[in-house]
Amino acid sequence: MTEGEVVLGLFVPAHPHPLLCPEKNPGWARLREAYEQARMIIEESEAELILVYSTLWTSIIGHQFQGLKEPEWVHVDHDFHYLGSMPYKFQIDTDFADELVISAKSRGLESRVVSYYGFPIDTGSVVALSLLNPDNRLPSGICSSNMYSNRAETIVLGKSANDAIKKSGKKVAVVVVSSLSNRMFTDKIEPHQEKIHSQKDDEWNRKILEFLGEGRLEDVSQLSREIHQQIRVQKVVAFKPMWWLAGVMGQHNNFAGKVHAYESVHGAGCAVVSLIPKLDDVGDKEYDEDDVETYRGDRNVLDTIITENENEDPHIQNEDLSEENLSEGEKFSSSRAPKPVGAYPHARRVGDLLYLSGVGPRQPKSNAIPGGPVKDSTGKKLNYNMKAQTIACIENVKTILEDSGSSMEDIVDITSFLIDMDRDFEDYNTIYAEYFNEIQPTRTTLEISALPTAIAVEMKVIAKLNK
Repeated sequence: MTEGEVVLGLFVPAHPHPLLCPEKNPGWARLREAYEQARMIIEESEAELILVYSTLWTSIIGHQFQGLKEPEWVHVDHDFHYLGSMPYKFQIDTDFADELVISAKSRGLESRVVSYYGFPIDTGSVVALSLLNPDNRLPSGICSSNMYSNRAETIVLGKSANDAIKKSGKKVAVVVVSSLSNRMFTDKIEPHQEKIHSQKDDEWNRKILEFLGEGRLEDVSQLSREIHQQIRVQKVVAFKPMWWLAGVMGQHNNFAGKVHAYESVHGAGCAVVSLIPKLDDVGDKEYDEDDVETYRGDRNVLDTIITENENEDPHIQNEDLSEENLSEGEKFSSSRAPKPVGAYPHARRVGDLLYLSGVGPRQPKSNAIPGGPVKDSTGKKLNYNMKAQTIACIENVKTILEDSGSSMEDIVDITSFLIDMDRDFEDYNTIYAEYFNEIQPTRTTLEISALPTAIAVEMKVIAKLNK
């Protein structure tokens, strides 16, 4: 029998808006059009089966695969129920589901087939299969996303899916269903109010899409540690589909990538992207992390810090940084924050309070200044982006707090220093509100003539230590 192969990879959004009400917002309509483009690409690929990995089908104990031959129901999304119902009837390849379990178990993963009438299929899978395979022309498979699985486990799951595909002898289109930034508005918004939740989310969404458009799937898969340091909500939902997709498609950068649409749905960044494997040699990787073939229960990949010294082990556990290990008067410095420019620590404990030294926007390893420096080496003034500097400054504060046993929610007082109040206060204040509107620490903002490095903002913070 001919060995099966992955002929196409797709990244598509999970929200029901492109399916149920694309006419209500131009961005949702563009996502619907992009879904239609993806459907045509599946047809052109001559795929014989569609395998879906959905971040909205979450599992706790291992990994589950849909095994009911013709699941049929009427689905209503629990958040967007007011948009209407989604009736479905899918055609599942039950033999392939069984092979997925066998392949996953052979690589050390807990896995099982679920085959129950009425077993709920998640919104993401319903939306994706309804738009990509509306007439059930192709059989499909659906894979759950374990909410606790780390990078190693998820990549191994992808590799086990590739094993099953090869054994099947079929041409397979693999589809990951997820948003990019998954932070959404917590209050209902009207369609005309649609926008990406925050500037930082949008910046990273566009960086990820830039890589995917260049076919650099493996580089995206390995960007997670850097992005986790900078995105305020420390979730891995946006990366699990990338890890899985990289595992199932061969962990390289040799793809013809195309971004068909990028829009917002209720604040989350949503995109439709296609990745078609190239037939020439494998593209070079810019990043290089450990490869894993078999899962051994080592869910510690995400509980790590990145060291300042590139020669140190990047998988060192983030230990002894909690409040119980930070004694009275003890000083502390985080290896994930920019190094101090003088003889002082990042933080010091006094009683139940943590006092931070002034923190700026410099990046930890490169010392680069997001948004650009305020002057060059000769002292010539340069144009710079105050919003980018403020975001980076607050992110560095967040990192130091978390590594020393506190958090953003525990901040009680902030003193901010700006070098140009007239020019920068509005942008600084806008970003500040995005982070602290709910936390509401006391604040003092001062204008000063200069800061020690070529930055425009610095913050001094006092926070409570977690009990």
